[in-house]
Order: sequence, then structure tokens, then C-alpha cells
Amino acid sequence: MPFHGVPALTGDDVPRAVPRLRDMTLADIPAELGLFPLREVLLLPRGKLPLNVFEPRYIALLEDALAGQRLIGMIQPRGDAMEDEDGRELASPLYDIGAIGRITSMTERADGTYALTLTGLARFRLLRETGLHRGYRRARIDVSSFAYDLTDSADLFFDRDRMLAALRHYCRSRGFGTRWNVIDQMDDETLLITLPMICPFPAAEKQALLESASLNDRARALQALLELAGHKPDDEASHGPA
Repeated sequence: MPFHGVPALTGDDVPRAVPRLRDMTLADIPAELGLFPLREVLLLPRGKLPLNVFEPRYIALLEDALAGQRLIGMIQPRGDAMEDEDGRELASPLYDIGAIGRITSMTERADGTYALTLTGLARFRLLRETGLHRGYRRARIDVSSFAYDLTDSADLFFDRDRMLAALRHYCRSRGFGTRWNVIDQMDDETLLITLPMICPFPAAEKQALLESASLNDRARALQALLELAGHKPDDEASHGPA
């Protein structure tokens, strides 16, 4: 179900309108946010990320987000989950930069799990974690360094033909099936948002794409990653298609 101008609840349970996605400003972004850490999953501003939510702690995160601005902080762990001596999961350290996603559609399944779509709003810097709330991690964040994520992008300067050629070679070398008719129809900005999100790069490379200062910087980084990965022998590939 899509959301358009649905009221949220304030701390005093007073309904207020949630701004439309295109009207969001820095003032609408809270200083503290619930986090959804996922390794090798990338959300970029204006990108759309489908998620399946089934763990109780992330269902709690979803419920709390729906009661507010419908915002969730997507961020990558720096390593795999670890356990203590008693087998209890330890919280993995997180990267410093993540992205805020707005819940723009949701389906509740009969088994109590959810299918979501998050639309990327802006990147954020993780200042400090503030502990667990209903089982999920929360943190103080700062978005001021990425205010331009909320505005229209600048002019793009990259070699689209070269990038698509590198993508074709990369997909052939990995044996990935690709809907080329869809990719060919994407405008330049959509291409530079979609490819980093769907290409199965390792976590550190995904993070480098997220932290690129501009779309043009991201285009250069993406071009280099596609050309490098496309020339690795097949037996070095350790990641399947997204």
C-alpha cells in the first residue's frame, strides 16, 4: 500500500501530516533514527530498495517508523555478525555513513511478515549509537553534510556508452542475466542510482559508491569497479547476482 500524506502521531498522540517525499527538508529529519544494518545492501538517494521484514526487532522498527516520519536508517555492518562465549549475538561495528529510507509502500503478509519499499532520501553520518529500543539499534545522526542529496542533481559528465560496455562485459564474465531493454531506457541519473544498488559488489566497494561526493564521482568509481571486476577470472567471483 502506498502512502500519501498519511497522518503520523506526535509524542502527545496528536495527528500531524507527514510531508510528501519531494517536500522533505533537513528540518523534517529527526536527530535520532532507528537503524537497519544489512551487509552488501545499498540504498542511495532517490533509489528504491525492496526489503523483506520478518525478524521481531525489525518489525518493531517498522512499527515505530510508521508512527513517525516513516524513516529508517540503512547502514552496513563493517563485518559479519559475531557471538560471545555464550552464543549470544554481538552488535557488529557499523560504517560511518548510511542512507535514510522513507517507507513508500508496504504489504503485510498473512504470516505477519512485511514487504517494504524504501525510497532513498539522503545520506547521513553516524554520530553515536544510543542503545537498543525494542530490540533494534538506534543512533544520533547528522545529515547536514549531505543536504544536497535533497535537491536536484548537478549536470552529469560521464561516458555512458563506455559504462554500458563495461557493464555488459561484467555481466557476461559473471554469467548474470540482465534486462538490457530496461537499462537502456534509464536516464543517466537513474542509471547511476540503480547500477550501484543492484550490482553485487562487496561491502567495501558498495560503501565507496555510497560515500562518493557527487554523482559524477560515483560514475567514475562505478566505471572503475565494473572494469576491474569484469576482468577478474570467474573463479575469483565470490558474489552472485543481486
